[in-house]
Amino acid sequence: MAKRIVKKKKIKWIPFLIFILIVVSIVLIVKFSLDKPILNINIKNTGYINDDYIIEKANIKNYPSFAYTMCSDIKKKLKKSVYINDLKCKKKFYRVIELDIDENIPVFNDNYNQKMVFSNGDSIDVKDMEFDVNVPRLLNYVPKKKYSSFIKGLSNIKSDILSRISDIEYVPNDIDKDRFLLYMDDDNSIYITLTKFSKLNYYNDVIAQLGNHKGILYLDNGNHFKIKK
Repeated sequence: MAKRIVKKKKIKWIPFLIFILIVVSIVLIVKFSLDKPILNINIKNTGYINDDYIIEKANIKNYPSFAYTMCSDIKKKLKKSVYINDLKCKKKFYRVIELDIDENIPVFNDNYNQKMVFSNGDSIDVKDMEFDVNVPRLLNYVPKKKYSSFIKGLSNIKSDILSRISDIEYVPNDIDKDRFLLYMDDDNSIYITLTKFSKLNYYNDVIAQLGNHKGILYLDNGNHFKIKK
């Protein structure tokens, strides 16, 4: 019986080495691309919050890898801040992170409780406030039943008008238990009730009609202005 001869296949080294080089090149290119850092951080619609605070809280201060930075992680970290209601995060062309911030607006400094109160009803100790803001100061106690309505009323006032209110007192009388007295930065005062806080948005228009007169604007019962003597 004749012996069966088994031929050994020769490895084609050149094509094999080329294949290895291609695989290694692809791996290196992918790794190089994944390791590339964020080039730019674009922050939109902030007012009192500065960009450095947002970048630090989002943990992207050192401009980490763009590929490995997830918007879901950024949102999770930033929404822990009392200063932020919500945000949108987008990863854009050429390694740009865009953050559109919905701020939680401070509406007054509760001097009675030593709290900074925000538009969504949250509050923090005044001493823990990390930003300088121009908001009214509530001078005295407001009953709990009135407090949430008071926050809502101030939250609906335009920012330029809100910044003109220096101090606020709760001054109920026998007729109106929702009555407040506002001291303005132009030496005028306003009596107003909770249901009429939206009228403050027209304050600049009203004052423009009064010329240089200073006095008290009564918005709690009717609409009239009493000039100071």
